[in-house]
Amino acid sequence: MSEVSGVTPGAEPVPAADLDRVVDKVASRADAWSRVGPAERAALLDQVIADTARVADGWLRAACAAKGYEPGSAEGGEEAFSGIGTLLRLARALRASMIDLATVGRPQYAGPVAHRPGDRLAIQVAPGGTFDRILFPGLRAEVWMAPGVTEEEVRATQGAAYRDPRGHAGVAVVLAAGNVASLGPRDALSQLFVEGRVVVLKANPVNDYLVPFWEEALAALVAPGYLRIVTGGPAVGAHLVSHRRIDEVHLTGSAATHDAIVFGAGEEGARRKAANELVLTTPVSCELGNVSPVIVVPGAWSPRELSFQARHVATMLANNAGFNCLAPRVLVTAQSWPQRGAFLEELEGVLASLPPRRAYYPGAFTRRDRFVAAHPDARVLGAPRAEDALGWTLIWDVDATATQDISFTTESFCALMSETALAADSAASFLGAAVDFCNDVLWGTLSATILVDPRTGREPDVAIALDRAIADLRYGSIGVNAWHALSFVLGTTVWGAHPGHLATDIQSGRGFVGNALLFAQPERSVVRGPFTSRPDPLWFATSRRSGPGLRRLVDFEAQPSWGRLPRLALAALRP
Repeated sequence: MSEVSGVTPGAEPVPAADLDRVVDKVASRADAWSRVGPAERAALLDQVIADTARVADGWLRAACAAKGYEPGSAEGGEEAFSGIGTLLRLARALRASMIDLATVGRPQYAGPVAHRPGDRLAIQVAPGGTFDRILFPGLRAEVWMAPGVTEEEVRATQGAAYRDPRGHAGVAVVLAAGNVASLGPRDALSQLFVEGRVVVLKANPVNDYLVPFWEEALAALVAPGYLRIVTGGPAVGAHLVSHRRIDEVHLTGSAATHDAIVFGAGEEGARRKAANELVLTTPVSCELGNVSPVIVVPGAWSPRELSFQARHVATMLANNAGFNCLAPRVLVTAQSWPQRGAFLEELEGVLASLPPRRAYYPGAFTRRDRFVAAHPDARVLGAPRAEDALGWTLIWDVDATATQDISFTTESFCALMSETALAADSAASFLGAAVDFCNDVLWGTLSATILVDPRTGREPDVAIALDRAIADLRYGSIGVNAWHALSFVLGTTVWGAHPGHLATDIQSGRGFVGNALLFAQPERSVVRGPFTSRPDPLWFATSRRSGPGLRRLVDFEAQPSWGRLPRLALAALRP
């Protein structure tokens, strides 16, 4: 249960003395945590993995009940992996780095080092071994360093919190988002094992029902006092972030929440923001969402490729009912692409076949209605299964020159996406125009995906333009024929906004989480996948195998072994 006794979800006010005791207890353990060596930290993560696996069934039932899913359904499988499996995967990746630190002095790369445009060093971080190659066939991921960083500098700064543990000892408060069950625990692990800080984790009231499961899953860190989990509403968060013993604030949420914390609320907060007068001087790292683009490079796609990519993009929107910062918000297509209409029609057909999901996240209908008011021609697909379900809402052919259109400036954070078409006379020129549009018009810098068929991608001018596009896009994670969400999933990649935002224009935030290989100066993650695969990945919303298959994948992530592979493969391949 919560350390703050007697606090109901969202209750106000909260006795400050209760919160002070929580912070003081955690702060008193900061020096002790700095003295815990990598081998012992690996053992703690072993226990976290085992305890998370032990509570997984109860956790999944509770999450599915809150979101209106059946645990054995496709939606339930998705919830199992995104809400529990990604936590297990990050814990395993961090455990491997702890063992590397204890044995060879630094985390080991998964693959080679390469040089990319703009004087950037790219380090391959996935696949991390044979099991990864089986689970994610054809997938390759890199972490790019900031321009000018050399491999010698990477090696010298990797795992900075372990080179000078006392210098990194401190207390972080983590304000968790309420949409994905693993976010709060994952962010807490990042602060503890990457940044070297003990943690007070505040649950979002939407996820208060998960706190008992979090406390059991993370008991190995809670029991010795390195982590405390609290509940409550805005007053709890406000007290925690301004506490004198807090050294870092990490927030996953909205830019409006960031601004309220850093500058204050209301008119006075707006005035302070305009004048860059901070009310909170404690360092703040944050991940704040995005109008995520999917750039569709024109090519001659086969019917199978059109169908596959329609299922791919539909899955990006359907996942978690669209309540994701990494959901696709704007498809960027080419006006001259002969298959544009066929692709959009195929995509509509896939979404129409998926039952709308419960709009469990507060404010979804109001946000959707703002977009529909601006675009009365929006299409709403699918008959709801319940009154609180929100149909898939599509807005096609938004004028790309209307740079202040709500589709470009505002994250809908619901089951809605738009499409816009750019003028271009070739695939190569389209890539350049798409980069400029995404960088200069769309709000946010978190994540983007490029879809390009292999035949078009091999054309010399397109290959050059594609390399340039990946380097020039100002996003913290970029997927090439792979949904950029995989950068969040893998754990050895980094997840966060493109670096460089000021507090007065925070956009998608500042800093990275994940980062299990402990890089000190990352700039972005780049994940590449095959243009199609057979069978479809288990995580596709259209997969009839995803319910049991993804649940078995969670079990596999908890304890990878050759003995567990046959059951997982059977679930993946069963028609």
